[in-house]
Amino acid sequence: MKFWNYFLYVHSTFLVRFSMKTIMMNHSSLDNTMTFTSYGSFRPINYFFFTLTLLVYLLSIFSNVFLMLVIYFESSLHKPMYIFLFNLAVNGLIGSSTVWPKVMENLLSDTHKSSFLACLVQVFWGYFYMSSAYTTFSVMAYDRYVSICKPLQYHSIMTPGKVKTLLTVANVVPMSTLSLLVYLISTVPLCKYTTQNLFCDVMTLHNLSCVKSALVNLYATCLLTSLVGFPCIVVLLSYAVILNVSLKASKDAQKKALSTCSSHLITFINFGVATLFFAIYHRYTTFLPGKVYILITADWFAIPPLLNPVIYGIRTQEIRKCFVKTVRKIRFSGNF
Repeated sequence: MKFWNYFLYVHSTFLVRFSMKTIMMNHSSLDNTMTFTSYGSFRPINYFFFTLTLLVYLLSIFSNVFLMLVIYFESSLHKPMYIFLFNLAVNGLIGSSTVWPKVMENLLSDTHKSSFLACLVQVFWGYFYMSSAYTTFSVMAYDRYVSICKPLQYHSIMTPGKVKTLLTVANVVPMSTLSLLVYLISTVPLCKYTTQNLFCDVMTLHNLSCVKSALVNLYATCLLTSLVGFPCIVVLLSYAVILNVSLKASKDAQKKALSTCSSHLITFINFGVATLFFAIYHRYTTFLPGKVYILITADWFAIPPLLNPVIYGIRTQEIRKCFVKTVRKIRFSGNF
């Protein structure tokens, strides 16, 4: 696990630095500033939205970090399923931290501006949050498929080396492909630097460009298919096979399969619905009011990172027991 964290850190740092250096050498447009008009003028009610956003953000950070600590310190949870869940919690931290700190800053500011370079960084991490979540969901579904459909071969299939490989693919592939996407977007000249959105995303920058790039459209479509469509197919096929096997098994086996898969399915459906709403909004952006976008953004970047640890903590018996054990340790240490 330490090797994986070190490898991922080195690789991601290299990709981001290479991408940013390449952009800075070739494009003076990075000196421009993006302006977000959806915040409006500063009003006393902004303090309320700031407090609400801060509360949601802190709860997301706490729930994901606490889940990560429980998995890390409890040796009984050092299994493929929980290692993948650890990666999903890290992804939730990335998603929350990509948007909400800047949103809170804009809520208390009269300028509501961001540099174009910061906008590109936000695009990269925002879409990494989405794509890495889907690839992680797919490897988790594969793990559940092997566990339920091939229980006797589980340990020979899901070896530590296999787990590291799956985690590497689930994270490094999105990082590599999204670095190229950010570079391609940076090469497209923009005619406007004002947007009604809360944050930067690919479609926002594409709509502000002077020329609609066919290459960006094609590459973004390929990424959507490979990083979202393919993982969704893997999840659906895995659970179709699991359902077929479970229907032929005993009642106890069905109950066990349901208990181990329900948390994953709930979080996957929750994230999928949020992504679907986000895609529909961008497809019909001229027909839907801006407030709809704000609600969709809140759903996409707030609800999954906040609810995923809670859902796994409530519905997964092993994690629930470790939660209680950890809380008791903390209370005992505090009393002592």
